[in-house]
Amino acid sequence: MQQLYFRELGEGSPLIILHGLFGASDNWLTLGKRYAEKHKVYLLDQRNHGQSFHDDEISYEAMAEDLNQFMTRQGIEKADILGHSMGGKTAMVFASTWPQKVGKLIVADIGPQSYPVHHSTILKGLFSVDLDALGSRKEADAKMAEYIPEMGVRQFLLKNLARTDGGFGWKINLPVIASNIEQIGKGLNQNTSYAQPALFIRGSKSDYIKDTDLNLIHSIFTNSKVETLDAGHWLHAEKPQEFFQITTQFLQ
Repeated sequence: MQQLYFRELGEGSPLIILHGLFGASDNWLTLGKRYAEKHKVYLLDQRNHGQSFHDDEISYEAMAEDLNQFMTRQGIEKADILGHSMGGKTAMVFASTWPQKVGKLIVADIGPQSYPVHHSTILKGLFSVDLDALGSRKEADAKMAEYIPEMGVRQFLLKNLARTDGGFGWKINLPVIASNIEQIGKGLNQNTSYAQPALFIRGSKSDYIKDTDLNLIHSIFTNSKVETLDAGHWLHAEKPQEFFQITTQFLQ
């Protein structure tokens, strides 16, 4: 069994944090250090992301099993789990499969429903970068700007560009992510249920959790509450203080 790359911070009760699609553990370092004042924080790179292994399978069942194996190897019997976007879906699948291993569950800006594929322009932008001919990160940014006008999104994506001996390479497993992108949008089994405390945080400027999704959330996560932040999808990066406040209150 291949092992996930992780960062470990602080001491106390375990808190595991899972990043979203195209992300990595270092997206959560700033907040992770704050949580580490009260918790032993584990920031994970999910498969096909960051410094973790590349694999042809990218299902939520596989990513939840990765987390299960990680906890077993680290000797963690039970942890609070926080996941954003794709990481939130992994956390939901994990919690409904191994509820005894979860203390409190926090899901940031994603619901249990299925989502249509909507990352095609991002994928086009990433594939537009000719790694063999690439001379600098600036060149990659200029190329991606033809598809992705938002500078913040490009900066986030360019964190995946790494220098190699021969030039540049992607840390993410781009071909596998692209060919399995509909797996990322898959919904939870709606017959599943989870009765322990769960907090869903949504961004008011994001359409990942709409008012019409709330009934489904509460029907599966029967002990859940939903909070809204004045932010977009990357709400923890846009409103870190408010996000930290809501989550630490819930974790106490």
